[in-house]
Amino acid sequence: MTTSLQFKTNLNCGSCVAAVKPFLDDVPNISDWKVDTATPDRILTVHGHNVLLDSVTAAVAKAGFVATGDMRSVKNHSAAIEAAEVATAVTYYPLLLLATFLFGVVGLVELRIGTFDSTRAMQNFMGAFFGAFAFFKLLDLRGFADSYRMYDIVARRLPVYGYVYPFIELALGAAYIAGFQPTAVNLTTLAVMSVSSIGVIRSVLQKRKIRCACLGTVFNLPMSTVTLVEDGLMIAMAAAALLGIGH
Repeated sequence: MTTSLQFKTNLNCGSCVAAVKPFLDDVPNISDWKVDTATPDRILTVHGHNVLLDSVTAAVAKAGFVATGDMRSVKNHSAAIEAAEVATAVTYYPLLLLATFLFGVVGLVELRIGTFDSTRAMQNFMGAFFGAFAFFKLLDLRGFADSYRMYDIVARRLPVYGYVYPFIELALGAAYIAGFQPTAVNLTTLAVMSVSSIGVIRSVLQKRKIRCACLGTVFNLPMSTVTLVEDGLMIAMAAAALLGIGH
């Protein structure tokens, strides 16, 4: 019989979810599970075939956390999953709106100057882009670090990198706006964003259902191919600048 279990937990952040993942994945008959860390009760929802309540609570306990709750039957599992997805559906509207806003601001700056210079426009866009993305990450630095650690190859091995990364973006943004050492800044951008994209690409290929940390924790953006926009766009622009495109 297809069943659904819901538990109240103390899984407060992304790193907590990551810690319990291997234990829940080993529970027999579980088809999928998720934790809503945004709710006060940190609800853990588990779907599967004849999944035992005790097996789930024991798995969570092995990771050092607590899960309490009652089992509920779900006769139409597919319908329940679809309804949940619709209820929690998110869009990339904030990301697209931000990109449009930045393009608009850069365009207005060029219009005010009176002559369009592609190199200057690209530097201003990259500066504003990094600055804006750093701003959203810094609104909840700890939350960002926990989310980023879920997929970034450096932050996973060196958690402190998740706390440093927004400041790297902020510094790059300031450097682009100020026109400071363009070659060095573009090389740094190319290196940082290339490394960052590895974890994103890996998560997309594995179809992992995790939160994208590109806009921090303010917006609940899922990881997908659209997430590659941030890294891919910056990599392309940095490479173009280094190759002298736009002169």
